[in-house]
Amino acid sequence: MKLLRAIIRPEREEAVIQQLEVVGLSSFTKIDVLGRGRQKGIQLGSITYDELAKTQLLLVVDEAKVEAAIQAITQGARTGNFGDGKIFVSPVEQAFTIRTGKSEI
Repeated sequence: MKLLRAIIRPEREEAVIQQLEVVGLSSFTKIDVLGRGRQKGIQLGSITYDELAKTQLLLVVDEAKVEAAIQAITQGARTGNFGDGKIFVSPVEQAFTIRTGKSEI
Protein backbone atom coordinates (compact mmCIF):
# COMPACT_ATOMS: atom_id res chain seq x y z
CA MET A 1 0.00 0.00 0.00
CA LYS A 2 1.05 3.59 -0.61
CA LEU A 3 0.19 6.92 0.99
CA LEU A 4 -0.44 9.70 -1.51
CA ARG A 5 -0.26 13.27 -0.23
CA ALA A 6 -1.62 15.67 -2.81
CA ILE A 7 -1.31 19.39 -2.21
CA ILE A 8 -3.62 21.19 -4.62
CA ARG A 9 -5.40 24.48 -5.22
CA PRO A 10 -8.55 24.67 -3.04
CA GLU A 11 -10.68 25.62 -6.04
CA ARG A 12 -9.67 22.36 -7.80
CA GLU A 13 -10.71 20.11 -4.89
CA GLU A 14 -14.10 19.08 -6.33
CA ALA A 15 -12.60 18.30 -9.75
CA VAL A 16 -9.93 16.10 -8.13
CA ILE A 17 -12.49 14.27 -5.98
CA GLN A 18 -14.68 13.64 -9.04
CA GLN A 19 -11.69 12.20 -10.95
CA LEU A 20 -10.77 9.97 -7.99
CA GLU A 21 -14.32 8.63 -7.82
CA VAL A 22 -14.19 7.78 -11.54
CA VAL A 23 -11.27 5.39 -10.84
CA GLY A 24 -12.99 3.94 -7.76
CA LEU A 25 -11.18 5.87 -5.04
CA SER A 26 -13.61 7.59 -2.72
CA SER A 27 -11.83 7.41 0.66
CA PHE A 28 -9.52 10.26 1.62
CA THR A 29 -8.70 12.77 4.33
CA LYS A 30 -8.84 16.48 3.49
CA ILE A 31 -6.86 19.14 5.32
CA ASP A 32 -6.84 22.90 4.66
CA VAL A 33 -3.20 24.02 4.73
CA LEU A 34 -1.04 27.06 4.04
CA GLY A 35 2.21 26.96 2.14
CA ARG A 36 4.36 28.21 -0.67
CA GLY A 37 6.37 26.69 -3.45
CA ARG A 38 9.18 27.85 -5.66
CA GLN A 39 7.35 31.02 -6.59
CA LYS A 40 7.51 32.06 -2.91
CA GLY A 41 3.93 33.31 -2.79
CA ILE A 42 2.38 35.91 -5.05
CA GLN A 43 2.48 39.67 -5.28
CA LEU A 44 -0.65 41.66 -6.04
CA GLY A 45 0.24 45.30 -6.37
CA SER A 46 2.16 46.32 -3.27
CA ILE A 47 0.91 43.33 -1.23
CA THR A 48 2.84 40.06 -1.07
CA TYR A 49 1.04 36.90 -0.02
CA ASP A 50 3.84 34.75 1.37
CA GLU A 51 1.73 31.72 2.27
CA LEU A 52 -1.12 30.59 0.05
CA ALA A 53 -4.18 28.54 0.93
CA LYS A 54 -3.96 24.97 -0.36
CA THR A 55 -5.84 21.73 0.19
CA GLN A 56 -4.04 18.54 1.15
CA LEU A 57 -5.65 15.21 0.31
CA LEU A 58 -4.34 12.04 1.95
CA LEU A 59 -5.16 8.70 0.34
CA VAL A 60 -3.95 5.21 1.13
CA VAL A 61 -4.24 3.05 -1.97
CA ASP A 62 -3.23 -0.43 -3.12
CA GLU A 63 -0.07 -0.56 -5.23
CA ALA A 64 -2.18 -1.49 -8.27
CA LYS A 65 -4.14 1.79 -8.06
CA VAL A 66 -1.25 4.21 -7.46
CA GLU A 67 -0.84 5.23 -11.11
CA ALA A 68 -4.60 5.63 -11.60
CA ALA A 69 -4.76 7.81 -8.48
CA ILE A 70 -1.87 9.98 -9.65
CA GLN A 71 -3.47 10.42 -13.07
CA ALA A 72 -6.85 11.28 -11.52
CA ILE A 73 -5.33 13.87 -9.17
CA THR A 74 -3.25 15.37 -11.97
CA GLN A 75 -6.22 15.61 -14.35
CA GLY A 76 -8.43 17.22 -11.73
CA ALA A 77 -5.83 19.61 -10.33
CA ARG A 78 -3.96 20.83 -13.40
CA THR A 79 -4.54 24.39 -14.59
CA GLY A 80 -1.18 24.76 -16.33
CA ASN A 81 -0.11 27.56 -14.01
CA PHE A 82 2.46 27.77 -11.24
CA GLY A 83 1.03 26.53 -7.94
CA ASP A 84 -1.00 23.62 -9.30
CA GLY A 85 0.49 21.46 -6.56
CA LYS A 86 2.51 18.34 -5.82
CA ILE A 87 1.88 14.67 -5.18
CA PHE A 88 4.10 12.77 -2.76
CA VAL A 89 4.07 8.96 -2.62
CA SER A 90 5.26 7.08 0.48
CA PRO A 91 5.15 3.42 1.51
CA VAL A 92 2.65 2.34 4.17
CA GLU A 93 4.13 -0.30 6.45
CA GLN A 94 1.12 -0.95 8.65
CA ALA A 95 -2.49 0.11 8.99
CA PHE A 96 -5.02 -0.85 11.66
CA THR A 97 -8.74 -0.32 12.00
CA ILE A 98 -9.23 1.24 15.42
CA ARG A 99 -12.70 -0.24 15.97
CA THR A 100 -11.60 -3.86 15.37
CA GLY A 101 -7.88 -3.64 16.00
CA LYS A 102 -7.29 -5.67 12.85
CA SER A 103 -4.43 -5.06 10.45
CA GLU A 104 -5.40 -3.81 7.00
CA ILE A 105 -2.21 -5.00 5.32
